[in-house]
Amino acid sequence: MENNFLELIRTRRSCRHYKPEQITDEELHAVLEAGTYAPTSRGLQSPYIVAVQNILLLEQLAQMNASVMGVTSNPYYDAPTYVLVFVPADAPNGVQDASLVLENMMLAAHALGLGSCWIHREREMFATEEGQQLMKQWELPEGLVGIGALALGYPDGEPLPAKPRKEGYARIIR
Repeated sequence: MENNFLELIRTRRSCRHYKPEQITDEELHAVLEAGTYAPTSRGLQSPYIVAVQNILLLEQLAQMNASVMGVTSNPYYDAPTYVLVFVPADAPNGVQDASLVLENMMLAAHALGLGSCWIHREREMFATEEGQQLMKQWELPEGLVGIGALALGYPDGEPLPAKPRKEGYARIIR
């Protein structure tokens, strides 16, 4: 079975080098829409998606994430757009729901010729007073936790080929 979608899955790679130019609104909306079509537990659509392109907020978020990570570099790899995903702390299967949203957006980004990279530490970032204040400014409901984010932009360079898949990765039991 061969089709373009399977090839898309095989060729998507994490991007850690971005061109400085901003992605188009059309590209951003397509990526965000893909996230909204991810399956969610009981169809509750519990995740909230926030795309950030404001340079001051990008710098603040990078500093917050770097602080959690204990580094001074930008954990979002200087991408021009960050896409954050939150869920209610009490959402059934919230981590799984948000993970599916992030994966849908990564595949959509790749289909559009964009680069993306899953970024961690949003749970810790948005558990802080600073993170809580940002969520209030963004008019998000109370009680959300950060699950993950995407660095998103035009790739600066070609991705490396996939590593060979490990032996025994998948099994069929009949």
